[in-house]
Amino acid sequence: MANSDTARDDDIDLGALFGVLWKGKFWIALGAALGAAAGAFIIANSDPTFRADALLQLEERSGSMALPSSLAALTESDPRSVTEIEIIRSRMVLGQAVADQNLDWSISAERAPLIGTMIARYRLPVIDTLIPERFARPGDLLVLESLTVPPNWLNQPVELLVGEGGAFTLTTPAGTEMAGMVGQALSDPQAGFLLTIATLNAPAGRVFHISQIDEIRAMAGLRGRLAVAERGRASGILEVSLTGSNRQRAAQSLNAIVQAYLRQNISRSAAEAESSLTFIREQLPLAEVSLRDAEAALNDFRQREVTIDLSLETQAILSQVTRIEGELADLQSQEDEIAQRYTPAHPTYRQLLDQRTRLEAQLAALREQVGSLPETQRQVLNLTRSVELAQRIYTELLTRAQEVEVLRASTIGNVRIIDVAAAGVSPISPRKMITLALALILGAGLGTFIVLLRSWLRRGVQDAAALEKMGLPVFATINYSREADTAGKRQGHMPLLALNSSADLAIEAIRSLRTSLHFGMLDAATPTLTITSSHPGAGKSFMAANLAVVAAEAGSRVLLIDADLRRGQLRRYFNVERNKPGLAEVLAHDVTPDAAVLQGPVPNLFFLSTGRYPPNPSELLMRADLDDLVAWCAQNFDLAIFDSPPVLAVTDPVILARRTGATIFVARHDQTSLSEVEASVKSMASAGLRFNGAVLNGFDPRKAKGGYGYGYGYGYRYEYKQREE
Repeated sequence: MANSDTARDDDIDLGALFGVLWKGKFWIALGAALGAAAGAFIIANSDPTFRADALLQLEERSGSMALPSSLAALTESDPRSVTEIEIIRSRMVLGQAVADQNLDWSISAERAPLIGTMIARYRLPVIDTLIPERFARPGDLLVLESLTVPPNWLNQPVELLVGEGGAFTLTTPAGTEMAGMVGQALSDPQAGFLLTIATLNAPAGRVFHISQIDEIRAMAGLRGRLAVAERGRASGILEVSLTGSNRQRAAQSLNAIVQAYLRQNISRSAAEAESSLTFIREQLPLAEVSLRDAEAALNDFRQREVTIDLSLETQAILSQVTRIEGELADLQSQEDEIAQRYTPAHPTYRQLLDQRTRLEAQLAALREQVGSLPETQRQVLNLTRSVELAQRIYTELLTRAQEVEVLRASTIGNVRIIDVAAAGVSPISPRKMITLALALILGAGLGTFIVLLRSWLRRGVQDAAALEKMGLPVFATINYSREADTAGKRQGHMPLLALNSSADLAIEAIRSLRTSLHFGMLDAATPTLTITSSHPGAGKSFMAANLAVVAAEAGSRVLLIDADLRRGQLRRYFNVERNKPGLAEVLAHDVTPDAAVLQGPVPNLFFLSTGRYPPNPSELLMRADLDDLVAWCAQNFDLAIFDSPPVLAVTDPVILARRTGATIFVARHDQTSLSEVEASVKSMASAGLRFNGAVLNGFDPRKAKGGYGYGYGYGYRYEYKQREE
């Protein structure tokens, strides 16, 4: 059962939340509209960003052409993509690109504040006439041919003011002015400044800012816009991209970076070839000396032992040993290459190891045969082997030297450009649809937040049930009336809704209140009623006046008394002059009640105004004269309605409630907080009194959280008005 109740509460909460959001749909729609407008403004007021890209292929380097297999491991390299990416992003490459494309020159037309980018991108005739000529417009162009500034002017703008007929005026960072012409060099030899403008397309009065950025900052800015990544894993394909506000400029800058990287790669390959050639040339004399020594040793042994030729058997063994040693050297080279791709457990690797094992076994058998030869034959064999080995190394070094010479002369590097730098036609940012969608969502979210915040901050009475939970019987719920709301904001005379719009829903509810009071006051000591509220603006005066009208129309003799001796305004409903004698004069014995009471706009309706505001209203109400007035009302009228001040503002309502037959409390829907209602009840209880009932005023079921109010002139600061003489 507990789980069922919890689920039911969750459903109610979700329904209430949806109701709050639906009632605040205007704020949500307004937030979405403002968000969309803000998104459109951001799009229009942002420079487009284009993306240029290029595609490079990294080919594997091979050292087999540079050195013999026995020396290949000394120079062989296999650059990884990560290494090449860092080289592309290095200052060596970017610095060369900056120098090639003059990327350290900064040229910008001065832009208007806030909407400068939009003005510079679009032709807006109405706004364009309001913006001074110094600010950028579409089509403005300035191209430099040369620029040199002294070191102390780096990163400082030089202001250029366009004149007539290709003339312009420069204002240097030092504050000096210089006049120049397009196509002519403008220089200051003492300062070390030189400027030549190739193209200037802008009307007179336009202002440009020209500066030369220091190399480190220029490279950092270029690196921030550069992106390098490998396509696929270990593919050797690098994608290089560069962003910029100018489409052609972005492609040119990226092409400069690619070419700078390509040149350094070629230079690096040429340097490797030169290094290999130097190494080979150093080894050639040593190999030649080894060959000569081996030949000399063989000749000396033959002369000493008078041995001319090897036997056929010895020659066969020598040939086999030489062949097998060559095959083992080749296998060693193949193993070095295979080891980079496979593990020793791979079938290909295992096959190579098995082949090497067989050759080593054959070589060991041949060496045993050599050991069984006669000493002379064995010595000749060893010396002959040394000569052939030295001859082989020397010949291979000569061959490799020639190959490296050719390689150095035709170096092309190991980088190939697959796609040259090019920029797309459409900008990558701002992304219009995404920006608009996000702005719309954020705007709607802001509107939703405002609606929920307003709902959370409002602790006002929402329905009659809230009042009944606090022990106040609700006699009626008065619907919101736009006509009454509008009339209450007027200055001077205020019309009575019960007379002008008798069919209004609010008046129908007041008629229901009249019926409820008729039965609710049967046990009252006197047919007198006090109407009060917790705060100004609850609509109690509106209710008192219209209740008096509908009660009089029902045939009852009704007296409406404005008992607010501080700021009473009921006289405005009846066009009564401010200084007309009223309640204050009656209580002070200045006039009799019969003389002060005025005839109302309908038969059986009479009105007693406040009169002049007294300096001591509470003391005046505490006199026994108030009891006499209440008794007089009971004798002469079927119903007397006292419109009193708010109960939380002054003590007057408590005094009136003690003397009159009944007291009702008026709560304003969504404005009167529950804490105010509770405080009002406690205020009455502290005097031994209680409210006979309550009325919920201004209720609109379609806009339950609209926060409407009539505003009948109290304000939350309730104080005396200046006494009028």
